Amino acid sequence: MQNQEIVKIIENLKGRRNYEEKRASKLGFASLYDYFEDKISKKQKAIEDKQKELEAAKAKDEPKANKKSCSCC
Repeated sequence: MQNQEIVKIIENLKGRRNYEEKRASKLGFASLYDYFEDKISKKQKAIEDKQKELEAAKAKDEPKANKKSCSCC
């Protein structure tokens, strides 16, 4: 079963198709489909990692906001 998003990307390559095919074969992919599948999965993983990093930074900053500057209150 093929991902329709990848099929659309391949169909819309037009003049860049030869370039992308050469790049895919150079990187060791058996087909252009496999190349784009890997490319999309890497983008999704990068987005997920960035979101986790932002959530961790946000969680780290929250305790500082809750602390008060003086001990009298």
